[in-house]
Amino acid sequence: MINITIFRPTIEWIKDDWRENPLRFVMEVIAWAMSIVCSVIMMLTVPTPPFLIVYPMFITQCVIFGWACWTRKSFGMLSNYILLVTIDTIALAKLILL
Repeated sequence: MINITIFRPTIEWIKDDWRENPLRFVMEVIAWAMSIVCSVIMMLTVPTPPFLIVYPMFITQCVIFGWACWTRKSFGMLSNYILLVTIDTIALAKLILL
């Protein structure tokens, strides 16, 4: 049987995150799910993934994660998500315009 006490610190950390900002917690879970869906779509459709579906989803989840980083005052992660949104927005625009 698994000793549940080894997970207690993680469970408490998750509860603390929820108590601190429930909206951010829910949005981060949604963004996480979107990132998994994007990865699965890419995996199933290689070598010709549906970028018109995947790029908007990826951009959306990066914006959500960026907002979450802003609320946490995490400059490094925020700058990462700003860069990812910029790169993928340019790629999406090129895809639409070509």
